[in-house]
Amino acid sequence: MKKMGNPAEHRRGLLPEKYFRWRAGEISRPEAFCDVVFGFALTLLVVSLEVPHNYAELMTAMRGFVPFAVCFAQLIMIWRAHYQFSRRYGLEDPYTMILNFLLLFLVLFYVYPLKFVFTMLFDEVTGHSMEISFHEASVLMRIYAAGFAAVFALFTLMYVHAYKLRSALELNRVELMHTLFSMRECLIMVGVGAIAFGLAFKDPGWAGWSFFVLGPALGFHGAIYGKRIRLLGKQMSAQQVGE
Repeated sequence: MKKMGNPAEHRRGLLPEKYFRWRAGEISRPEAFCDVVFGFALTLLVVSLEVPHNYAELMTAMRGFVPFAVCFAQLIMIWRAHYQFSRRYGLEDPYTMILNFLLLFLVLFYVYPLKFVFTMLFDEVTGHSMEISFHEASVLMRIYAAGFAAVFALFTLMYVHAYKLRSALELNRVELMHTLFSMRECLIMVGVGAIAFGLAFKDPGWAGWSFFVLGPALGFHGAIYGKRIRLLGKQMSAQQVGE
């Protein structure tokens, strides 16, 4: 477990989360290694490694821009979730490190399936669809759904571990609620990934569309529990001022 950050910085409000005290100190070597791996994963998504030599090659490269943007956004979402967890709890015990390395392995392994899925979907929308059988589409969606669910299952295990260490981390009531909130968010993503995996056996198309459930589900969850966190945070702040 890492040492907590400077308490003076917390009092000055220099940290980005209003109701969560970040316990991580300086960027550690494991965190730096994770950033390098995420950066390498992003380079694997690059549309083209060399400048197009003619108009046809340029148009081919431009068609890859939208799939690249979607994949880029997903990797950034995963990186941000990892960064937030690392900063919040500052855990570097063996169990957390194992989960981190498994996460990095999945991120690197699923870069190409991720890019292939969204390239195929965009080509279909623009009328440049590639020939792919039902079986191939089903397997592809199962690979993508399994990877998506596995990534957020690892995040769930990380938050469960942090919750078990709540006494050692000295989490207050708001931070405990934040931890449970993040844990449930990850479970929602795991659930959607599992549903998509099951649907892929019957209809790969519906498996892909099922991921659009994430927006309303996470929005509804955030609206309810985000309000509770803010109210509890204000109550605790008022109590501290009263003291």
